[in-house]
Amino acid sequence: QVQLVESGGGLVRAGASLSLSCAASGSIFSITAMGWYRQEPGKQRELVATVTRGGTTNYGDFVKGRFTISRDNAKNTVYLQMNSLKPEDTAVYYCYADNKYSWWNDYWGQGTQVTVSS
Repeated sequence: QVQLVESGGGLVRAGASLSLSCAASGSIFSITAMGWYRQEPGKQRELVATVTRGGTTNYGDFVKGRFTISRDNAKNTVYLQMNSLKPEDTAVYYCYADNKYSWWNDYWGQGTQVTVSS
């Protein structure tokens, strides 16, 4: 129904920056908030940031002002600007889109790897 395709992951050194993007296609009308979650192997998936259609943002506690989320509603795309990256930020980053018609059928991308070396 909705497809999310991430791009922009990669390998960087600590202190560097990366920008992720996620383009949504399909039943766009069903999407409310969009955002990013991340997950390390063996750990729970955690919130990075979300943003509503109106621009209201919500950030995970570990971001601490280093990351900025934004979205272009016309392009159905959400972005994540990551600055001052730390090795602890290493994870698979998943694009997320909230399904306004169902609390149990939210949308997820395939994930993009972000690796931050010391």
